[in-house]
Amino acid sequence: MKVFVSGGLGQIGSHIIEMLLARGDQVVTVDNLATGRREHLVDHPALTIVIDSVANKSLMERLIGDFRPEAIVHTAASYKDPDDWYNDTLTNCVGGSNMVDAAKKFGVSRFIYFQTALCYGLRPLQQPIRLDHPRNPVGSSYAISKTTNEYYLELSGVDYVTFRLANVVGPRNVAGPLPIFYQRLKDGKQCFVTRARRDFVFVKDLARVVLKAVDGTGHGAYHFSSGNDVAIQELYDAVVTALDVPGRPQAEVKELGPDDVFSILLDPSRTFQDFGEIAFTPLQETVGAAMDYYRQHGTLGEYTHLRLQEKH
Repeated sequence: MKVFVSGGLGQIGSHIIEMLLARGDQVVTVDNLATGRREHLVDHPALTIVIDSVANKSLMERLIGDFRPEAIVHTAASYKDPDDWYNDTLTNCVGGSNMVDAAKKFGVSRFIYFQTALCYGLRPLQQPIRLDHPRNPVGSSYAISKTTNEYYLELSGVDYVTFRLANVVGPRNVAGPLPIFYQRLKDGKQCFVTRARRDFVFVKDLARVVLKAVDGTGHGAYHFSSGNDVAIQELYDAVVTALDVPGRPQAEVKELGPDDVFSILLDPSRTFQDFGEIAFTPLQETVGAAMDYYRQHGTLGEYTHLRLQEKH
């Protein structure tokens, strides 16, 4: 099978590509290295890597037109700076619509998209959130831009699956609390946690489900979620355990910021119905795998979709 993967050097894309190659598929990927790393994928005879942006419309049309993939897996996204509206729009809207347009133009059979749970807004009306909850991505440039392109995808007529994601973590995770906790603990600095709760899911668990979608399972929107959330404090404790930090330093507890939300717990029942039950990796094992990656490769920085003044 031929599969075009955008953002293939990032956390989610690189794990999907490894699984595609392992089963014998051919893959072309494009990545601009904003949050991806070339070393995330080793050279492979069935893999072509192009360093460029999905916003480059002529290049995307040439690559996809020449390759003629049966599926596009669109993982590329701009998210590392909540104040960078330009790049969020350029990558998530312009680049995303380039992917959808190319899928239409060249008759791509399947389009797999990834969406943030923040598409439901900072004050969701339900817990857990069902798929029929209104989308209302106010307060986040990342969510606004990702949701805009999800609407384009729905409008396109292309056969698609969109995964609205819980917090995907594990090796190659360069944004959110895990790399921040790791770096600050390594530097002997105090960490802080909020009173928020999140559902943390292992990136390889997601990748296995994505391959089923590539092969034709499902249509429309799904929540990729375990259906259970944990306190950020519990995640921090798992990091301290994985790193075996002497003295088990305590994190400072802070109140939620204005662009944060106590819980965004997604209802995964339709996902389980169509894709089958998922054996989710335990939190401590997930965190341990991420810490092993940071020990070997380090982090790219303290990235978060939350506003800059809330990072420290």
